[in-house]
Amino acid sequence: MNTEHKFNIAVLIDGDNAQAKLIKEVIEEASKYGKATIRRIYGDWTSHHMNSWKSTINQHSISPIQKFSYTTGKNSTDSSMIIDAMDILHSDRIEGFCIVSSDSDYTGLAKRIREEGLFVMGIGEKKTPQAFVKSCEVFTYTENLVQHLEEDVPEVERTKNSKSKATNTIQVTPKQKFVKLSKEDAATINKAFQISLNDSEDEAHLSKVGANIRKIDPGFDARAYGYSNLTKLFANLEKYTVLKNVVGGLNHPLVKMK
Repeated sequence: MNTEHKFNIAVLIDGDNAQAKLIKEVIEEASKYGKATIRRIYGDWTSHHMNSWKSTINQHSISPIQKFSYTTGKNSTDSSMIIDAMDILHSDRIEGFCIVSSDSDYTGLAKRIREEGLFVMGIGEKKTPQAFVKSCEVFTYTENLVQHLEEDVPEVERTKNSKSKATNTIQVTPKQKFVKLSKEDAATINKAFQISLNDSEDEAHLSKVGANIRKIDPGFDARAYGYSNLTKLFANLEKYTVLKNVVGGLNHPLVKMK
């Protein structure tokens, strides 16, 4: 996903299935992908369960939507969010959605939004069913929004001595202990790297690898391993080397297998 293009995005929050204490982090995460022009939270505001939200929604310009619980133990939040989302979808006012919930009931909504060619992301807890996670283009686990991130990582730089790639040298600072990936994440990274390569190349743009990782696993996140971005994670993987690639004064890092 190209985060440089900021399009209008609707942030819809299931107040019965989200954490009020993380609202600042949620809005910041959604804002990486678009301008959160529509911000709504749904719930029964007559219930004490929603009290934790009342002191935060005004601070973040979020509109509360009242939905009564018609049956004990049940609520109408999910259906109301879905109806509103479809109204917004067909209003042509936005180009993306952020659904904040850990509830699988929004799986169909996410699929429907993608069918219309709009961007859809989800934010929820690790307990979120994979059906909902996989239906989004990007899914961020709330656990990754609050953990401490490691910033002191090694730098890997390619110094060009001639126009030939064969004579390029790689300078590497002393490495820390390599990151141990889960079996699933290792497979995701390896597959994304392979499909990012051109036929005659042995290195790929890290941005392209990252885009392919998201296509394979929308829930993949470098922050789960303590790194703030994919570049820092790859710099600490045993099988890969990150290369500096300065174009027009900006670094567009490349990655290759060792």
